[in-house]
Amino acid sequence: MFTSGVGFFALFGFGWWLLGTGTVAGPAWTAVAVVAGLVITAGLLLFAHRRLPSGRGEPFPVERRRRFAQINALQWILIAAIAIGCGRAGVPELIAPLIALVVGVHFLPLAAVFEQPALRIPAALLIVAAAAGAVTWAAGGPAVSVRVVVGVMSALSLWGTGLWTVAAQSRTEEAAAGR
Repeated sequence: MFTSGVGFFALFGFGWWLLGTGTVAGPAWTAVAVVAGLVITAGLLLFAHRRLPSGRGEPFPVERRRRFAQINALQWILIAAIAIGCGRAGVPELIAPLIALVVGVHFLPLAAVFEQPALRIPAALLIVAAAAGAVTWAAGGPAVSVRVVVGVMSALSLWGTGLWTVAAQSRTEEAAAGR
């Protein structure tokens, strides 16, 4: 499930969901949003567990693992720099859009590393979420609106990508089995 990326899509989708829904209204809404996000995340993980092959398969070649680690290290360094830089510059509301941009862009080299052109889809969706958040901010929207736009769009993009990944791999497995 994690080798296919679905586990990451599910869990990081939940993180974005919490960002987008955690400050919208009072505690009752937050509780409902957290439960809804947990249900979606758990449902996607369960769906992936039931539909994807249980074996881990062969480990990725060393060069591929090294490249993956480099891309992710750079991503996390940029995320830290964004958080620190936006905080010091007095524009913390730009943290979420800029992080969504970095995360979206990081999928582009991963598409090449894993020979999975479909990873360009979450890249594009997260870049759109980042742009929507930046436009909300530029239009004078409050910080909470920026977080809602970026967080919810990013969560739905990642969860949708995870669901699509499971469905596509399930179809591939069924075709290979001659079903």
